[in-house]
Amino acid sequence: MANINIQAPEVSIREVRLGSITGFNGTAKQLVGCAHNGELRDSSRSFSQCMGCSSGNALCQLAMITDAVVVNHAPVGCGGDFFGYNFVYRVGQMERDLKPAIGRYFNTNIEENDTVFGGIQKLESTVREAYERVQPKAIFITTSCASGIIGDDVESLANALSEDLGIPVVGCFCEGFKSKIWTTGFDSAYHSIIRSIVKPPRKKSNKVNIINFWGSHIFDELLQELGYEAQYIIPFSTVADLEYISEAAATIQICPTLGTYLGAALEEVYGVTEIKAPPAYGLAGTDIWLRDLGRILHREEEVEEIIKREHERIMPELEAYRKKLKGKTAYLTAGAAHGHAIIALLRELGLEVQGAAIFHHDPIYDNGDRASDALAQDVALYGDIKNYNVCNKQAYELVNILNKVRPDIMIARHGGMTLWGAKLGVPTLLIGDEQFGFGYQGILNYAERMIETLDNKEFVTNLAKHSTMPYTKWWLEQDPFTFLGGDTHVQNY
Repeated sequence: MANINIQAPEVSIREVRLGSITGFNGTAKQLVGCAHNGELRDSSRSFSQCMGCSSGNALCQLAMITDAVVVNHAPVGCGGDFFGYNFVYRVGQMERDLKPAIGRYFNTNIEENDTVFGGIQKLESTVREAYERVQPKAIFITTSCASGIIGDDVESLANALSEDLGIPVVGCFCEGFKSKIWTTGFDSAYHSIIRSIVKPPRKKSNKVNIINFWGSHIFDELLQELGYEAQYIIPFSTVADLEYISEAAATIQICPTLGTYLGAALEEVYGVTEIKAPPAYGLAGTDIWLRDLGRILHREEEVEEIIKREHERIMPELEAYRKKLKGKTAYLTAGAAHGHAIIALLRELGLEVQGAAIFHHDPIYDNGDRASDALAQDVALYGDIKNYNVCNKQAYELVNILNKVRPDIMIARHGGMTLWGAKLGVPTLLIGDEQFGFGYQGILNYAERMIETLDNKEFVTNLAKHSTMPYTKWWLEQDPFTFLGGDTHVQNY
């Protein structure tokens, strides 16, 4: 599926490239069927409370390259997340025993005058100042709504500065207004890297790329046993590390929502085979993923031994957890691929999934392989999931649903969503490390944390007694999808 054009300065948005959506209400089976039959339509909202931004998702990847600089060509408010990236960067350094350093993020501070007369001179001076101060190995310029609207020619300036400074100066086009699918920002960051940093392979290595957020390094032991070396990208890579990710034997994605574009690009442009099975969550899903890994790395026999050994190791403990969790209900909210992973974990542990609010849906990934569809795999392995809602972080819908279904536990991926469950007295579990539930041990990890959360609900019980909601009684009595229109609207509550 030829989607990758590394000659183009920017990547096509997910709505156009993949047909991704942010509005749907029905069942998981209905959604998968619509997507696979080419009948999926986005349901628009007549009211929207909030939405994420592509620029932030691009920044959160580029900001973690250890010897690069990010220049955010935007009003200063768009740099409001810099402190958060720096916090994650510092914590990640400690976890990896890296030399402590602060993040290298600059903002051009576009003001009203610049929106009239242009901000390109301010951008040039900022890039030169950043180069003089830091002496980085590369500089990434991330764009914003303001710079996109006024039409600053970032690409021409970046090319000229590359020649002048002698390092890659790369435009990353991630204006927030272009796409409702803010994960397009990941694609923008990776497009910048693969078109301007990655070089053709000199020779193939025994390394395996891990397209990662900043979670724990869980693949080292597994890949060593198979005779390979884990190479975690992008966070905490150097520019030199990234130059030859084209030499890897294969690419693993911890999350297809994050890495669909880079995984496909490395395969299409440089022949680095992507592991296309959905990430290893749940017992059956981990079996499928490991067998795909073994096939690509030519380690089928070794993988079968690992599967047999791990099943024998975890099954007694897994059965004990299933007995403790039997009859419990859960509701979850998360990004697309990670949400599908959590569904697999919950169903594997025997919980009833009352519903899910998933932030967007990609009907297909950049590799074009239907076998990569994690939600379709969930439905095939565990059955349908009712009350499946594609919802781009609309808290008003989530609160309405939680108030009606009242699950025993809510699972959330993003911190801003956990408060709503707690204010309703619903025990809520947030796990920041996206690899915490990965693989066989991950099933046990998740089960232990859920039982801890269910056994310690006094805080949320008391919080609910003393909390008020910003939503009126009128709204909580409405259908949660009152403001969601389109052909995919299905009444479920």
